[in-house]
Amino acid sequence: MATKLYVGGVSYGTTEDGLRDAFAQAGNVASAKIIIDKMTGRSRGFAFVEMATEEEAKKAIDLWNGKELDGRTLTVNEARPMEERAPRTGGFRGNRDFNGGNQGDNRW
Repeated sequence: MATKLYVGGVSYGTTEDGLRDAFAQAGNVASAKIIIDKMTGRSRGFAFVEMATEEEAKKAIDLWNGKELDGRTLTVNEARPMEERAPRTGGFRGNRDFNGGNQGDNRW
């Protein structure tokens, strides 16, 4: 079963192919995904790499944690499950009520 790794400190210049090639030194890479900011289209500075086996994942951690790739020192560890988050609210008006946010003024 594939083991997902968190990779922090990823350079803005690093590509998914480059990341895949680097981690292939530790074994079979099932996937490599650099996380991109939706607003700017730039890397957010971290990625997830899936190694084919747990042994290969441990080897990748030993090989890359604290080591430099493309001028940046990487932090590599086993990824934790994503935590539950409250649904986003708001938008343009935020959480204000219909009278413009004046909580004490109930006059229409």
